Amino acid sequence: MNGPARRSAEISMGAVCGAGGWLGGLLARALLSDAQTPDVRLILVDIVEPQPPKEAKAALTIKADLTDSAQVDALFRTEFGVPDTVYCLHGIMSRGSEDNFDLGVKVNVDSVRSVLDAARHAGQRSGTVIKFIFTSSLAVYGGPLPDVVTPDTIATPQGAYGMAKLVDEIFINEYTRRGFVDGRILRLPTIVVRPGPPSAATSAFVSGIIREPLQGLETTCPIGNSLDSPELDRLALWVASPRTTIENFIMAKHIPADKFLPHTRVVCLPGFTTTVREEIKALERVAGKEAVERIRFEDDPTNRRIVASWPARFDNTYALSLGFKVDEGGMVPIVTHFQEALLIEKMPSKTDEAFGRT
Repeated sequence: MNGPARRSAEISMGAVCGAGGWLGGLLARALLSDAQTPDVRLILVDIVEPQPPKEAKAALTIKADLTDSAQVDALFRTEFGVPDTVYCLHGIMSRGSEDNFDLGVKVNVDSVRSVLDAARHAGQRSGTVIKFIFTSSLAVYGGPLPDVVTPDTIATPQGAYGMAKLVDEIFINEYTRRGFVDGRILRLPTIVVRPGPPSAATSAFVSGIIREPLQGLETTCPIGNSLDSPELDRLALWVASPRTTIENFIMAKHIPADKFLPHTRVVCLPGFTTTVREEIKALERVAGKEAVERIRFEDDPTNRRIVASWPARFDNTYALSLGFKVDEGGMVPIVTHFQEALLIEKMPSKTDEAFGRT
């Protein structure tokens, strides 16, 4: 599945689809600070025009509807030329795509295929193979699963979001096998703690039950009906911090193609297992019982069903062998870091660093 050889130079230009989102913004800043590509130029794209990092010396910000193939093709014909690497992060989140199936397929499948095709043809025109780094999800899994998911575990999604991600993976693997692109598929853990307002992701509460209480705000946990609910112990989660996730995004573009398994470019990024109860205990340890009292419990069976269908334990061996990183110390360091970030958020020169935007 290695395809034809691509030019040996490291990335000099990268396109980020979904750059207006929180994760895309972090990635743009991380690309600028990557020591291996000190003069990187960026093409930042989203449905709302993204804001370029203030330290960017060469960045195009483009408002584009990625469901429109003409607008997608134009991204590969800018004044910067053809990007060496495309990060495909955009999409309708898990609960949003479950509630609106047709829109979810249009954005999460059709538009990704459009970006993939544009990368294929742009690479052919320029005589290179573009790296196509795609953010997938542990939502591709569902149904009966082994105690620990390994690279050999079959993906059987139980929701529209996971279905779409799996379809994209199949396309990217096939395009890579044919030498159309150099695909790298990253199945992400649930990322915690995400700053900003709650998203439409089914897993949004995983960050919300930490983020809002630390800011003195009430929040709703859709798992269980009280702090004593046994569901808080039963629902295990596979998580990673924002800082480690972004480090792994950068790592993904530097891994030689021949290091991946020969039959697939899928990598489950490293994470660790926690439960909703352990999250709440970490919150109490860092911020006290008063913070925990800001959590209201309103059980949502649909939300609980979807999240419970996702695996919570993975074998990190393969990902670590490729050079990817894993968080150490469980939830307490992550909650502590987020609390510290909030304390200095009003200091503009320090905000990006505090939230892992380094």
